[in-house]
Amino acid sequence: MSLVNRAMRAVRERGLALLSADRPDGKPPGARDTEDPALFRPLVYGDPDRLHVHPTAILNNALINLSSGNVTIGEYAFFGHNVSILTGTHDWTKFGAERQVAVPPSGRDVVIEEGAWLSSNVIVVAPCRIGAHSVVGVASLVMGDVEPYTVVAGSPARVLRQIPRPDAPAAAPAGPDAGEAGRVGAG
Repeated sequence: MSLVNRAMRAVRERGLALLSADRPDGKPPGARDTEDPALFRPLVYGDPDRLHVHPTAILNNALINLSSGNVTIGEYAFFGHNVSILTGTHDWTKFGAERQVAVPPSGRDVVIEEGAWLSSNVIVVAPCRIGAHSVVGVASLVMGDVEPYTVVAGSPARVLRQIPRPDAPAAAPAGPDAGEAGRVGAG
């Protein structure tokens, strides 16, 4: 096993052990109660102190790479299976072993705000912010910010529609199907 592989294995094992110490039940943040805990446990690479997960978030079996930035996951955010959050990158101008280890130490943060839903097989590439109550469609590639209350999908992810905000006033009916309220002079 190469030196790089041994180092990554040590970080992964240490990271999972430290994350498990954060919860009284010994499970890592974002884990769910299940018969098969491995299915609902995120795999974390990098310094676990860079991961900030609200206790109500559900991460399932996500891969979270913390090599080059912090990851913050907000209240009631949830992931489908196999979501990857990648803060790390490599210097493509380097070659061989140098390319493997040439990773920026910081500056590539990911913030996933309250109530955001990342469907299965989504890949998020830092730096980016996924806004509150937004939805990312299955197998999408997110490479930039997603506005709150927005549905995005695709590779790269594109805006499909806006989600009505619960506090927004209802629009007045208009057009031929509006009934009496939509007609001029009605009432």
